[in-house]
Amino acid sequence: MKSSAVRKVLGLLLTLFSLSMIPPVLVSLWYRDGAVLPFLSAFGLILSTGLLILVPVIRRKDDLRLRDGFLVVVLFWTVLGVSGSLPFMLADSPHLSITDAIFESISGLTTTGATVIIGIDELPRSILYYRQQLQWLGGMGIIVLAVAVLPMLGIGGMQLYRAETPGPIKDSKLTPRITETAKALWYIYLGLTIACVGAYCIAGMPLFDAVGHAFSTVAIGGFSTHDASIGFFDNTAIEMVAVVFMLLSGVNFALHFIAWNRRLPTAYLHDSEFRFYIFLMSASAVVVTLALYYTGTYDLWSEAFTQGLFQVVSIGSTTGFTTAEFYIWPPFLQILLLFASFVGGCAGSTGGGIKVIRFLLLIKQGLREIARLIHPSAQLPVRMGSKTVNNRVVDAVWGFFSLYVASFTVMYLALAATGIDLVTAFSAVAACINNLGPGLARVGASYADLHDPAKWILCFAMLLGRLEIFTLLVLLTPAFWRR
Repeated sequence: MKSSAVRKVLGLLLTLFSLSMIPPVLVSLWYRDGAVLPFLSAFGLILSTGLLILVPVIRRKDDLRLRDGFLVVVLFWTVLGVSGSLPFMLADSPHLSITDAIFESISGLTTTGATVIIGIDELPRSILYYRQQLQWLGGMGIIVLAVAVLPMLGIGGMQLYRAETPGPIKDSKLTPRITETAKALWYIYLGLTIACVGAYCIAGMPLFDAVGHAFSTVAIGGFSTHDASIGFFDNTAIEMVAVVFMLLSGVNFALHFIAWNRRLPTAYLHDSEFRFYIFLMSASAVVVTLALYYTGTYDLWSEAFTQGLFQVVSIGSTTGFTTAEFYIWPPFLQILLLFASFVGGCAGSTGGGIKVIRFLLLIKQGLREIARLIHPSAQLPVRMGSKTVNNRVVDAVWGFFSLYVASFTVMYLALAATGIDLVTAFSAVAACINNLGPGLARVGASYADLHDPAKWILCFAMLLGRLEIFTLLVLLTPAFWRR
């Protein structure tokens, strides 16, 4: 373990993160909301901590290995979650406790969208902006963004990229150099954000809200500047803009790059994961629309369709925006929507969940095992499109799924052991490990009513989901720490 290399990267990234306190200061000055001091104090504390870690090892030239990359990613997200909580603790409004502040910060950075704040509409504009900014930074992955800078400082970035990038296939790069790969991802992410801001404004959303909601839409986060979320605007055009950009943000960014860079829109249609992603969303929307109408939840087909489509895309992509209190819909629909979040977005997207490609591979592997019962001697490869999937990838997917189920079960039991009812415990763990946000029962609207031990368990669930199980759990194995 190269401790100096780990400290150098951690110190550098923490120093860079301190700069994220500057935009909220400018927002506070512009709107004169009196919340400048908490952000300036947080800026000074985070910058000082980063420099204390960085300066002693700034001249070291140690290479960063893959094992170090895993440690840096986990340390950084953990430290960042704590650092990002400072404004919430220091501000007069909301002035959260340590537990609540860290929960809110980790929820933002992991793009979960679970909140402990009640009365969001009354918060200072700078705090509202800061919550949305946390999700935007976390959505792309601050580690991936920083990879473009690290090679210039003599620190290789591929290790961090492999440890951070979601999905079962981590070694593929969009460009020959990792720096260019990070830049490509950044440009796509930034382009989608700008387009989303413009679309929201055209649909009738005020500029401040448009920027904030674009941040959380493209990040598939779910934080809003209003307690009623997107439903606050009561505007079908705004809801449909959100649907479009949630769908786009749930697609593999590598696929966006290929389609846009080569001017090849048909690349989407040739991708098995994308087709299955659209099929799941479409089928779920049809089922939910029919159920909403025939159960009498909505009297009009148009209302049943718009409400059903929005909630399916929002929850299925793990964004977590709401236009209706879906947690009081018929129980069948509540469970269906929650289960949709287990699939989540595509690999290489900002979405959470198991990921569409893993789910598709699990289905294909299951069908192969059934076929083997009929033809024991047959050679039956798993295919994605015209390509055969390496058995190593299939094994990794099964390994991920087994660890996912085991982790979910342990956290579910731990939450239930604290005295929380089973529906709340199940949905809270599902919403946090899938980086969804809203759950059912007591956590349908807010997580404020949960006690502190439950919130710490859910913080771990959010980190576990954001880092895709392996990256975090590998640090808990004795083999990782052996020389």
